[in-house]
Amino acid sequence: MNNHYNPNLKKNANDLRNMTVSRAEKYLWKAGLRNNQLGVKFKRQRPITNFIVDFFSAEIGLIIEVDGSSNDAKGSYDRYRQDKLESLGYTIIRFQEGEVIHRYPDVEDKIIRAIEVLKSRKRVD
Repeated sequence: MNNHYNPNLKKNANDLRNMTVSRAEKYLWKAGLRNNQLGVKFKRQRPITNFIVDFFSAEIGLIIEVDGSSNDAKGSYDRYRQDKLESLGYTIIRFQEGEVIHRYPDVEDKIIRAIEVLKSRKRVD
């Protein structure tokens, strides 16, 4: 399954990955999402259809987004984007930048719970 991967956005995704990403995204990547630390593989800045998501686990269909202050003005676009991705069967969880940096244990708990739920659904299917 290609998970709606869009190779046309690969260069943009690589550029984003190599640019200075938010402090919260770096923290989340190093603290838990890199190297299967939470039991599933995540990729950063993954192109899916016409969007590039912050973090993606193909094996369970989980997208994690970190919203910074730049997202404040993009509420309706984020809603549209999230609706489109969810219509493809993905589960999306969102965190605020400050939440990741200042309350990481809570963020990690939410991610672990989402992983457990999605893994159990996969076993049932």
